Amino acid sequence: MDKQTDTDQQNSRFELKTVLETSRMLIESRSPDFVLDNLLLIIMGKLLVSSTAILFYDPESTGYSIIKKKGSVRLPEGPVDIDESKVNIQQPYVLYDEEPGLFPNLTDNMEGSLFFNLRTSNRHIGFLFIGRRPNGKKLQEHELEFVESLTIISASAIANSRMFDELKTTNRNLDQRIHELNTLFDLSKEFNLLTDREKISRIFKFALLGQLFVRSFFLLYKSEDSITPLASSNLKSAINDEISEAVFYAANDVTPVDTALAEKIPFLEENNISTLLDISIQNDKVAVIGVGKRANEKPFSESDFNFLKSLANLAINAIQKTYLIEERIEKERMEEELSIAKSIQIGLLPDPIPNVEGLDLSAVTKSSSEVGGDYFDIAQTPDGNHVFAIADVTGKGVPAALLMANLQSMLHVLLPVDITLAAASERINNLIFKNTPADKFITFFWGKYFHKKRVFSYVNAGHNPPLYLPADSSEFQELSEGGLLLGAIKATAPYEQDKIELKSGDIVVCYTDGVNESLNKDETEEYGEERLKECILANRKESAKTIQQSIVSDVYQFSNNKQYDDITLLIFKVD
Repeated sequence: MDKQTDTDQQNSRFELKTVLETSRMLIESRSPDFVLDNLLLIIMGKLLVSSTAILFYDPESTGYSIIKKKGSVRLPEGPVDIDESKVNIQQPYVLYDEEPGLFPNLTDNMEGSLFFNLRTSNRHIGFLFIGRRPNGKKLQEHELEFVESLTIISASAIANSRMFDELKTTNRNLDQRIHELNTLFDLSKEFNLLTDREKISRIFKFALLGQLFVRSFFLLYKSEDSITPLASSNLKSAINDEISEAVFYAANDVTPVDTALAEKIPFLEENNISTLLDISIQNDKVAVIGVGKRANEKPFSESDFNFLKSLANLAINAIQKTYLIEERIEKERMEEELSIAKSIQIGLLPDPIPNVEGLDLSAVTKSSSEVGGDYFDIAQTPDGNHVFAIADVTGKGVPAALLMANLQSMLHVLLPVDITLAAASERINNLIFKNTPADKFITFFWGKYFHKKRVFSYVNAGHNPPLYLPADSSEFQELSEGGLLLGAIKATAPYEQDKIELKSGDIVVCYTDGVNESLNKDETEEYGEERLKECILANRKESAKTIQQSIVSDVYQFSNNKQYDDITLLIFKVD
């Protein structure tokens, strides 16, 4: 009895020493494989068993699989069926003979096998499988306690090593994110210095290839009127407009290219594109990236997609900046051209207004834009008399100014020619019709004032009829005799010419439709001819200048100082 007690004490001391040494070795280890290999080898060496294994629990799949085995263990590869209802993670071990239903697919000579629970204080890791001894002897109580101690130590070591691995992975991911942020920061500075879209696209391409190891990709950008490929690499076929539109509207956040999408857009499968990502700026979808699989075969993670979107956002912002710069340059160029055109247009108008014998004369034009389409002229003829003209060219801007310049040059060329106003009007019409687009035409009124006779001869080519107010009447006459507006069609009938005999106090008011068609502040009513007539009557005793100023003031008051069209007035009053 004393000899047996001494042997038991020696065994206990040996097992305790083994546990302590194993504990130090396993706890200091940072490798799960090292911990598991040593656990199995120690069990086999100390207990003289022929087979051991580790059944690991995967919380994501909530199943078990054999990840380590030593010796002649006959266990299946892959998942192991375990009856979850019979698992008691607080129980130190399970004897297969007592719970054969716990492991339904482990039936090959499992008698006498033990399954020790690998657990920490709050977590179940799996089972340590110990096969029966070759001699058939069962494990003694102190041996079971020895194994239980090892499993507790090993479970803690495994949990610590796994936590260490997770920490290393987290640190690696953090280092990767820092590297990506530095890359994005450097690229942001680079993009901000560039105004060339081709260079921006090239840098984006190299960054994508170098950072994520993507070999096949494309970047589509949506401008106001089109969807344009900005960059691509390793594509077997070109991206046409139809493909661009289909791909752009198929992408929604991160869109895997599945079978249905590949059938809908064969281009994606043909070029090994696996994922589409849309890029939005201020909730406006402006671009789509299509990427193939990575050269290192690693799947894209969520952080990879975030980096890809951030990279694309930088490139798109830089590209949009280039468009804005181009627009600004174009706007400045147009403003410069308009400024030149305006100065030319102003130069075409008579300045100062000439003195005309026997008449009190006033004229003004107010453009609603930088360059207007209204025109007036006062020119002396070779016989000493004067021609008055007023016109409204369709449209605004440089085209209208050019057409106005043509009209002015034609009028001055014809002044020395001994020809009637009607015949001259026909020539002007045919020249404009021949040399201008079909949508460009001119409403035109002109007349010649004979000083000695006080006769005003005129032709109206589709213009607002000037208002003639005799001094001894409150009834207006409209000077409407003439013909078609200039440039609409080639003249097929001669223009008609008429005249009026003037006397002291008579008033003639020539105007463009910017006067009578001005709208009120609600844009529901036009100023109209009746208001114009009332304003003239109210100021008939005043000078031509005062009448002109009163009309302009009345129109602005009616429209709440908002000008919808060019306003031009040419007024003369007989002395």
